[in-house]
Amino acid sequence: MDDQHGDDGSMSRRDYVMYGGAVAAGGFLAGCSGGSGSEGTETTGDGSTPTASSGSDSETETSTPEDTSYTVSMAPVGDVTFEEVPETFSAYESGYADMGVALGKGEDLLAVGNTARFHTDHYDDLDGVTVASEPTQLLGDSYAIDRELFYELDSDVHLIDPQWLINNGFFKLERSDIDTVVEDVGPFVGNTIFRRTDSWHDYRYYTLYGAFEKVAQVFDRVDRYEAVKAVHDRLIADVQASLPAPDRRPNALLCFGAGNEPEAFSPYRLSGQGTNKKQFHDLGLSDALAGTGVEGLSTNDRGQIDFETMLEVDPDSILVRGHEGKTEEEFRDTVVSFMEEHSVASELTAVREGRVFRGGPIYQGPLQHLFNLERFATLYFPDRFSGELFSRAELSAAITGEA
Repeated sequence: MDDQHGDDGSMSRRDYVMYGGAVAAGGFLAGCSGGSGSEGTETTGDGSTPTASSGSDSETETSTPEDTSYTVSMAPVGDVTFEEVPETFSAYESGYADMGVALGKGEDLLAVGNTARFHTDHYDDLDGVTVASEPTQLLGDSYAIDRELFYELDSDVHLIDPQWLINNGFFKLERSDIDTVVEDVGPFVGNTIFRRTDSWHDYRYYTLYGAFEKVAQVFDRVDRYEAVKAVHDRLIADVQASLPAPDRRPNALLCFGAGNEPEAFSPYRLSGQGTNKKQFHDLGLSDALAGTGVEGLSTNDRGQIDFETMLEVDPDSILVRGHEGKTEEEFRDTVVSFMEEHSVASELTAVREGRVFRGGPIYQGPLQHLFNLERFATLYFPDRFSGELFSRAELSAAITGEA
């Protein structure tokens, strides 16, 4: 491995960032999940990083160098101390990549877990917001992740839950692999938040904005987080003020169905609290599977239902995942058209009344959520919502630091 010190023997920038990783590794190696119940970090009330005061000696003129280190605490790793603000980063869940973009760090993204699940079209609507054109994909053949790839990427920080990498056997990574990467490359800061069905995830979960705030603290850009959150909070307030009464909102069956002519579907429970469902909760959609005895998709259960089972439930609406690469028109010309012509599917209320939609991404970050909330509000309640529901210019300014 290359020497990471400067040519003059001094510590390079990477050494300073890696020092934080070494601190975190101590807790992780010991199986510590310190900070799992902690809300805050070692930051000041205005989001700036704390500095150690330099005391003065009345009998000398010497002074102590300013301490610019800061600590971010997030389960499951706990405290991670940074000597400098990290620049480059990698993510697994592309929602964390979206968080980086939301903080103006899009060009510093080096990798995501699965590039096919990193949807970037919405960035085109935001002036001055850029993202790395071709981030590396962490997943390799048969979904295995090569530990050496972390060395090749050389990210300053990994916005990845290490327990996610260790507990998914198809990644073929061990705890020792993660510990080595922490020691030699850089720390991990992240929490698996897109779903809440993993038995190994016995530590604190975070909301979408709870995790986003932690990422903002990592990059010392809490001001941009707060500006984006202000756009989010206004949109939520405006949308929810205009929603019909709860008993007039349709229920929804959320499922995964591959291909242009799907006849077998893996159901999800819409009532689950994973961040992938936030927009549906914001709109107050109820779970069509509630009380039916049909269980949702879980980590170890890839059970399926067919159109006959769907007809027994007969949901008001159907959300089909696995089609985010299609436009709404393309989805209607393929999946919806197939269902309309199918002998059983055509009897479904959702099909007859035109409420079969793409189900949204598996992973989503704060920017994706804003566009998804707008999308589903206009699809479900076209008599109440139309056009753009939030200011693109205001959001762009929040991301670029001009708000």
